[in-house]
Amino acid sequence: MDHDTLESIFKLTMPIVELVARGSLMFWFLVLIFRIVLRRDVGSMGITDFLFIVLLGDAAQNGMIGDATSATDAIVLISTLVFWNVAIDWATYRWPAAERLLAARRLTLVRNGKRNRRNMRREFISDAELMSKVREEGLEDLSRIKAMYLESDGEISLIRQPGSQDDPKTLARPPGR
Repeated sequence: MDHDTLESIFKLTMPIVELVARGSLMFWFLVLIFRIVLRRDVGSMGITDFLFIVLLGDAAQNGMIGDATSATDAIVLISTLVFWNVAIDWATYRWPAAERLLAARRLTLVRNGKRNRRNMRREFISDAELMSKVREEGLEDLSRIKAMYLESDGEISLIRQPGSQDDPKTLARPPGR
């Protein structure tokens, strides 16, 4: 490789401050989208969700990188994104107020065997999706569920009614006691 080629790879084509500012701006915009607006996952990602993320990443790249073209520009930008990601994780670990602000709240989907239609509608969770998750937990109907939540990470958690036939505590007891 000649000197010009190496220089084009490693020479900054944009001021570091501008790269950091662009990266920070786009990072926080994407945090708002993913952590607050689009947290729904229900255990898996569909093809449209995956396509949306790919397209969003491509669109965000233009806003972050601008006319920057060198590898060093990309390294500075990626380092900025990693910094903010680690900073958010650290802040939410360190301060509960930061977690309340930045993490989505847990949503109740089922309480005492009754669907919370408002929360299901808010997260676009159909009856079929809900019942699929119930069956994954080895249950056939909602009456055996004390609570079912859509957690902040998009996963579903389920708490069984105490004393139900398939409650692990009940199953562990010898018959007749």
